Amino acid sequence: MRQDAEVDALVRARMRGLRIAKGWSLDELAGRCHLSPSTLSRIETGHRRIGLDQLTAIARALGASLDQLVETEDDAVVIKPHHHPERGITTWLLSGEEGGTGLTVARIRLTRPASRRPEDQKVHPGRDWFTVLSGTVELRLGEREIVIETGEAASFSTMVPHVFGARGGPAEVIAVLTPDGERFHSES
Repeated sequence: MRQDAEVDALVRARMRGLRIAKGWSLDELAGRCHLSPSTLSRIETGHRRIGLDQLTAIARALGASLDQLVETEDDAVVIKPHHHPERGITTWLLSGEEGGTGLTVARIRLTRPASRRPEDQKVHPGRDWFTVLSGTVELRLGEREIVIETGEAASFSTMVPHVFGARGGPAEVIAVLTPDGERFHSES
């Protein structure tokens, strides 16, 4: 029962927070979800149970999904690195699919140069984008060799054979990866 009460309180707080963030009064939200302001007030304050039909209408009016309103909070505050010493890569996944875009944002530390072996260049559906936070990154796209310095960014189709690594010492990037790219870069 305690967990149900915690989820209930979380949903109510999220509803109220989204309403306030949009600058809406109870009357404005009520008009958008076809409920009375007094019903909304009682729902937000916990004096009325939330029916699924009401929750659906409120979520739609707030521009949120039901999942976003009811998902429990993740206790993970600290993002642990995933070390791949054999590849010279350490990855911190900063976001995943919870944003609903299917994109993943990752911080990646590279300590090895890009492989020069053609068989190490991979192809997979999607698109990669990264910006170099520190150091220099060498990107090999098929036969092309591209050098990306600190403060510069690269964007490319991952259907082109590719591999990237550090050049002249460690480098760090922030990368935005499509679902196939995230799977490839974090598991291979």
